[in-house]
Amino acid sequence: QLDVAFGYASATGQLPGKRHNGEWRLFGIYYHDWRDVLKTDSRPPAVRSTDRANIRIGSFGGHYLHSAATGSGTVELLLWGLGQTGRWGRLDHRGASFAGEAGWQPAGLPRLKPWIRGGYHRSSGDGDPNDNQHGTFFQLLPTPRPFARFPFFDLVNNEDVFGALILRPHKALTLRGEVHGLRLSDRNDLWYLGGGAFQPWSFGYIGRPSSGRRGLATLYDVSADWNVSASTSVTLYYGHAAGRRVLESIYPESKNGNFGYVELTRRF
Repeated sequence: QLDVAFGYASATGQLPGKRHNGEWRLFGIYYHDWRDVLKTDSRPPAVRSTDRANIRIGSFGGHYLHSAATGSGTVELLLWGLGQTGRWGRLDHRGASFAGEAGWQPAGLPRLKPWIRGGYHRSSGDGDPNDNQHGTFFQLLPTPRPFARFPFFDLVNNEDVFGALILRPHKALTLRGEVHGLRLSDRNDLWYLGGGAFQPWSFGYIGRPSSGRRGLATLYDVSADWNVSASTSVTLYYGHAAGRRVLESIYPESKNGNFGYVELTRRF
């Protein structure tokens, strides 16, 4: 049994038009975690070990999507943000996260069908581990892989500036290349990794000390997705992380990382 519960409510509206289309959404999420496990945060271990009180967080936010058909191609815009309030064990919790993305699908290259994207994301970190407030944005129950296929980072105490180029030379083939500039939002907080609550006896996130540094890594990755048939697809992925000062302080002799995989998916 996983002693975690959550509730979600939202309101969504469409803004249709001949050349412009938009969508807005407002949402709220309540998250309650009463597992008797050690929390991961920037407080000293001796302090954290005595705090087994529940986590209760309300997250409130929204997004806006906009698509415009122009003579040079389709232009897209995404704005997303939320704020958090509640209790982090014995501490008050206040966190926030926001993201902005833009994309352009040029009309002049029909054989390649390119899609150029860029964006910025930032989530709050905790600047003072010794006060009575937990200021690190908490990613509730994420699915990290679609957004970080080399999953050494997530949305917790994170700043991400990225660019992407997607090519679709065939209806069954998608090629993608991305560059991410990754930093910690607050140098006094931790470098967090994980996917949230998934078992009763561990918290779901781990944290490594930043040594007062912010630069995490520059990630370069490429992938190919091939739909062999309506039920079968193959994915090839390779990513290279050029470690920066945070990773250098933890792994002084080998701050870089490489990750790749071949995946076969069969749908029944």
